[in-house]
Amino acid sequence: MTKVIEISHPTGIINGKIKLDGSKSISNRALIIQALCKKDFKIKKLSTSDDTQILKSLLESDDIKEYDVGHAGTSFRFLTAYLSIQKGKQILTGSSRMKERPIGPLVDALRQLGCQIDYLEKDGYPPLKIGKPKNLDKAKKVTVNAGISSQYLTALLLIAPCLPNGLELHLEGDMVSESYLNMTLAILEEFGIEYKKSTGVIKIKPQAYQAKDYTVEADWSASSYYYGITALAKEANITLKGLFEESTQGDSAMVGIGRMLGIQSDWDKNNLHLSKEGAQQSITFEYNFINQPDLAQTIAVICAANGIEGVFSGLKTLRIKETDRIYAVDHELRKIGGTFTLHKTVDAEEYYRIGPKVKMVEGDIPVFETYKDHRMAMAFAPLALLGPIRIEKPEVVSKSYPSFWEDLESLGFEIKPVASE
Repeated sequence: MTKVIEISHPTGIINGKIKLDGSKSISNRALIIQALCKKDFKIKKLSTSDDTQILKSLLESDDIKEYDVGHAGTSFRFLTAYLSIQKGKQILTGSSRMKERPIGPLVDALRQLGCQIDYLEKDGYPPLKIGKPKNLDKAKKVTVNAGISSQYLTALLLIAPCLPNGLELHLEGDMVSESYLNMTLAILEEFGIEYKKSTGVIKIKPQAYQAKDYTVEADWSASSYYYGITALAKEANITLKGLFEESTQGDSAMVGIGRMLGIQSDWDKNNLHLSKEGAQQSITFEYNFINQPDLAQTIAVICAANGIEGVFSGLKTLRIKETDRIYAVDHELRKIGGTFTLHKTVDAEEYYRIGPKVKMVEGDIPVFETYKDHRMAMAFAPLALLGPIRIEKPEVVSKSYPSFWEDLESLGFEIKPVASE
């Protein structure tokens, strides 16, 4: 038996307030800094996501010989760097999907710095055997391909102040997810770390993190699902609590993206009000998601549902996430008459097009797979405003947003479990 839920909304009219959880990305960075800091400090409004809670638990545990992060990709990358400068020997592993996600470029960089890391199965992939570092002062300059994952860069920058010679990080190639790199630098600065950034180079000298109590801002990635709900609702007035208007998160670009999709965003301190009042929906939408890859699935569903001709680029990291997200979105949209397919390639940049407006057939309830991907479940959930839908394995949302289904019920969505063979 597979757990499935059926979601519907009796009126299509949405009114309510949502208190968003703390940002997973910020929380995970703060936890590593807390572990590296010589003095303790408190982290307030820490994310309740599985990824963050797993990282917190592993960092707080003593004498662990094997660290198992499950599906938590960010935690795996951050722990790879963190453990590589600790005493003793540890095994770092994860789920079967984690063992398919590359870690080679980060391992190569850490080895150049004197860290002792071996692959236990396939070269370039988890799991890892991490030993006590040798000659950490032998080098400080490393070059990393910036076009694969910004998390490799963040992992290195988080340990940089603790290295005997600091770090001179050279970025090779076109940058992906630069907003996450900028977030990291902003957080380092908040904890007293000085750095110098020039074209293609970031320099951090040896220095101590400065302890300070820290409040995590709410998660802008999570806000996107409420933009989706607003876009698909007949009427909507939603208040999102805890977001910062001046945010370090790249996904705060959702305000401008939402405007193009017919959604009005208005601020009242740290409360963000979403509605359709005064907003005009575009009939076409073209956007490069290189700095906001986690928004792509949600925006694809909005475009498909509202018949907006969408052309997306900057999706090169989507195939190495929890699943191949390009394939997954296309496969699921096809169940209701939509597509998400390669449109053209220009100078090695791929452009994907959202196909025909989707259509819900009365009496035929589509069942959407989640592919062990939290964002697939949450991106497709707003389609329940067009008619009843079913979501397989809805528990995957706990990876980043454990209370998601409860929050949807507070907005009038009706959610019930169904059995599926």
